[in-house]
Amino acid sequence: MRKILIPAVLAAFAAAGAARAEIVHINPTKSFIAQAVTVPAGSDMIYVSGLTPDPVAPPAAGAQPQFGDTKAQAISVLGKIKKTLEDQGYSLSDVVMMRVLLVGDPAKGGTMDFAGMMEGYNSFYGSLENKPARITSQVVALARPGLLVEIEAQAAKAPAKPAMAKAPAKKK
Repeated sequence: MRKILIPAVLAAFAAAGAARAEIVHINPTKSFIAQAVTVPAGSDMIYVSGLTPDPVAPPAAGAQPQFGDTKAQAISVLGKIKKTLEDQGYSLSDVVMMRVLLVGDPAKGGTMDFAGMMEGYNSFYGSLENKPARITSQVVALARPGLLVEIEAQAAKAPAKPAMAKAPAKKK
């Protein structure tokens, strides 16, 4: 009896652990962001530093680089995040947390262009099932003049599910 019971109990624990070892994006209203994301212990994580956009075109001699409007900058930054993640074996669906910093746009009276950022964001996340938890804040300035967007992200991959333990064959 003991020889059968112990493997059965171990298999049950392994199955229970496997069930909990999933990343869950909690998004009951199917919003553009997750309400919360759970990441189980043992998950592989990648932290992407705050990235800013590339200039739209090389600046003329002595001129400040131009980065475009908030939408263009969000698209540039999210493209860079996507590439960084893919280079490490992750995807945008693996992002569990995102922090978006927006500078007030002078063309919008100094307020952040949340709608423009969302247009850029939705061009990457609009059709994805897994959305990250996210915060969007307006800041006074970023590292260089003309920057309106900086985004950092954390992504996670759940630990590999352990193979189910096989109960030993019964002896006759």
